[in-house]
Amino acid sequence: MTIPSNIKEQLKNIKHFALDMDGTIYNGSTLFPFTNDFLNYLKANGIGYSFLTNNPSKSTADYLKHLEKMGIPATREEMYTSAVATINYIKNHHPAIKKLFILGTPSMVKEFEDAGFISTADNAEDKPDALVVGFDTSLIYTRLCRAAYWATQQLSYFATNPDWVCPTDQPNILVDCGSICACIEGATKRKPDVVIGKPDPGMLDGIIQKYNLQPNEIAMVGDRIYTDVQMAKNAGALGVLVLSGEATVADVEQASTKPDIVARDLEELKELVKKALY
Repeated sequence: MTIPSNIKEQLKNIKHFALDMDGTIYNGSTLFPFTNDFLNYLKANGIGYSFLTNNPSKSTADYLKHLEKMGIPATREEMYTSAVATINYIKNHHPAIKKLFILGTPSMVKEFEDAGFISTADNAEDKPDALVVGFDTSLIYTRLCRAAYWATQQLSYFATNPDWVCPTDQPNILVDCGSICACIEGATKRKPDVVIGKPDPGMLDGIIQKYNLQPNEIAMVGDRIYTDVQMAKNAGALGVLVLSGEATVADVEQASTKPDIVARDLEELKELVKKALY
């Protein structure tokens, strides 16, 4: 694959890769065979990387365990989820909010509690300061109804991510946060006030600040145009789409937002990086 000279120059200047997880480094519970080769290549060439995911269903600690089981050693500093981004957003923009009704997994709820928030019960008497809706793989109907109720009560309403579905290697459809919010909207006519996670460029702020980088020194790599590539465009980073997850060639042709680079997978991306560096 040939790279246009301007993109080659951009790729040559990349100091950090922000890597989506589901559909990019693994699919469901299956690690792609080329993932570790790609990560090792970056390390060997002094290029940093972080894992960014719009999937808030696992806490940072649980994600690190998940990666370790797959054979990918990672640190807390290398991991950034949309749940952590939501926590940071609320703390920075709404410091008075302390009590939350959280429609999310127990792991996600614990992430918020560990950050100092109080999780309210499924009870009309236990009024929260705000509503947070995430990708709740443990969804209970009564809690969905409670979330819809709080959405009608003039509380601040945050969604952790806009994704409609989550990639899986199983014959199934995993209904994600965007679809759950659409359900609440159908019942209440209310959308979230703020949707965190990709494509919000704020998802890259932690990397920019931590490593003292400029946006054009970061490549955002993922399998979705409407989150991963769009965030890269919003942030001024290099947008790399891999076709190992959700997006297809047809999606690229039809999309109004075009990736800077389209690669089959991380294996092909490694070859493109090689061509840019040498």
